Amino acid sequence: MSFRIQPAPPARPNRCQLFGPGSRPALFPKMAASEADVINLDLEDSVAPSDKDAARTNIIAATRQIDWGKKRLSVRINGLDTPFWYRDVVDLLEQAGDRLDQIMIPKVGCAADLYAVDALVSAVEAAKGRARRIGFEVIIESAAGIAHVEEIAAASPRLEAMSLGAADFAASMGMATTGIGGTQENYYMLHEGTRHWSDPWHWAQAAIVAACRTHGVLPVDGPFGDFSDDEGFRAQARRSATLGMVGKWAIHPKQVALANEIFTPTDAAVAEAREILSAMEDAKARGEGATVYKGRLVDIASIKQAEVIVRQAEMIAG
Repeated sequence: MSFRIQPAPPARPNRCQLFGPGSRPALFPKMAASEADVINLDLEDSVAPSDKDAARTNIIAATRQIDWGKKRLSVRINGLDTPFWYRDVVDLLEQAGDRLDQIMIPKVGCAADLYAVDALVSAVEAAKGRARRIGFEVIIESAAGIAHVEEIAAASPRLEAMSLGAADFAASMGMATTGIGGTQENYYMLHEGTRHWSDPWHWAQAAIVAACRTHGVLPVDGPFGDFSDDEGFRAQARRSATLGMVGKWAIHPKQVALANEIFTPTDAAVAEAREILSAMEDAKARGEGATVYKGRLVDIASIKQAEVIVRQAEMIAG
């Protein structure tokens, strides 16, 4: 066991991140009224090149004119391989209101990508005397990104969250699929003639969770493309939550409730976690390091697991 304690991630709800294109400002009030914890206004994939300038203007106005409540307000800028990203950063940092919380950097492939954006952001913040320091979130969307995921997670003290972008990731990896998240038709195993579909994103998600937990960053699952498939979304979200991810994207308003449902601990789960903590307190009073709870062994590690659930529930409630 390392003597270095893992840093804690930001203590805020991140169950659902609702996305909307910056070119459609009529959607902004509806997004602000939603139950999503994080709002991502988009300047990248959902905005045509001819609409980039107008979308940027719309978003800047929205940071000043719309009441976003307690939501985390984030803007996804364009990728560093485009001619748009520097203007996204400069205009947002120079013109947006203090209500802007963070920017999302897509297609991050190495630590140097984050360093470049951090340098520009830091310069503009200093020049403009911005009162609030901007946070970062990144998307892992390439073979390079997953290969360098730990160095990316450690690249900037501004970094608060990291997501898996399944579609671009699949393309970069050369995966034989056009699906965005979820199980894939041809990714299965045979057992006694019966097909069993496993999760092709599992290993990448686990790598992201490990890197994030090592460096105090929130790990978030990305989009689920088929917004007509509620059960498919739930299944993907449950797998992600089991691995340690704290939330999931919503690319359609109906997915907000689904994400909140899965990433909010149930009353039963919270009650059981509290009972385990109580049982371990009783064991500690007896001078024991372990005890039996509902027929199974619980010990010091069980305390840590239970505390995760209780803390999450208390944070959401608060």
